[in-house]
Amino acid sequence: MNKAELIDAIAGTAGITKADAKKALDAFISTTTDALKKGDRVALVGFGSFSVAERSARTGRNPQTGKEITIPAKKVVKFKAGTDLTGLVN
Repeated sequence: MNKAELIDAIAGTAGITKADAKKALDAFISTTTDALKKGDRVALVGFGSFSVAERSARTGRNPQTGKEITIPAKKVVKFKAGTDLTGLVN
């Protein structure tokens, strides 16, 4: 499902216009992004939680040449599914 299909599904389920569904989805994405940039955790009970984790620097290999390369440290976004979502999927 892409963003346009998600907007259509939200509009149909909530009984709102596609324009309002797009505004709501864009607001959710923007708010979640801002919270994660600040290092906050976004938890949606029953659905899951988004958080930021630090990935330390490490050594890897270039698959073409086999040479060792240094992969720099960075922050990554993690999503952990909630119990309700996991139960519904299984």
